Amino acid sequence: MLWIILAQMQWRQVTTQERPWKMKRCFSRSTSRGRKGSSETGLKLGTVPQEALRRTLFPLGELTKDFVKKIAAENRLHHVLQKKESMGICFIGKRNFENFILEYLQPRPGRFISIEDNKVLGTHKGWFLYTLGQRANIGGLREPWYVVEKDGAKGDVLVAPRTDHPALYRDLLRTGRVHWIAEEPPAALVRDKMMACHFRFRHQMALVPCVLTLNQDGTVWVTAVKAVRALAPGQFAVFYKGDECLGSGKILRLGPSTYTLQKGQRTASVATEDSSDNPGLGPAP
Repeated sequence: MLWIILAQMQWRQVTTQERPWKMKRCFSRSTSRGRKGSSETGLKLGTVPQEALRRTLFPLGELTKDFVKKIAAENRLHHVLQKKESMGICFIGKRNFENFILEYLQPRPGRFISIEDNKVLGTHKGWFLYTLGQRANIGGLREPWYVVEKDGAKGDVLVAPRTDHPALYRDLLRTGRVHWIAEEPPAALVRDKMMACHFRFRHQMALVPCVLTLNQDGTVWVTAVKAVRALAPGQFAVFYKGDECLGSGKILRLGPSTYTLQKGQRTASVATEDSSDNPGLGPAP
């Protein structure tokens, strides 16, 4: 977050009369989503406790990253502007992710299995090296395959061809107990047990319309209006109502994939057709 530090350095150099933006202090029990391109902020705010927010300053609340870079350029901090932004796990640097993880965890060899026909396509060094949605580099195969499910007990990683395969899409998830920034669930959700809003689970992804269903233990079911690609347990679903960040919950369970639902529908359709063609095979009256 070096760009934030740079802006704050510039902030200290400008008098009150010269400041082109306003410093905002959060006394309320909510936080705004921020400007376009700053979804990373919302993902972090979704887990901040209210006690901390009451004492937090947001000097960059009205600024975009491009504007902050302009401040850096005006201060001749060109070496900072030329640095590439981190797109991966920044603390491991340029090291290979698999090699880094295997420095701390013992390899647990397993199989890559096609979700379409259960064919074994190759082997891997550990199911924990992969996340849902990522490309699986399977030796000897030219075409890309993508991780759609993992079986930690057996060590198998299920994969599917194509980045848009229906096995990658789901529209239902359950979170752990939600951390509400306002300390309590929204009144509409408490009253009706259901509420329409938006959510995201990954930095820079578009907001997804959804319906929350509140459970008695403080967890929620999240039903997306449209199936979403690469949901994964362990990620955090962050909820928004308009421009307000409501809070977040850790994803614990996933509903069936679109591919599984389609298979179930085809099976039910075939069973119905067989029953119609052979009425004598139906249940006895």
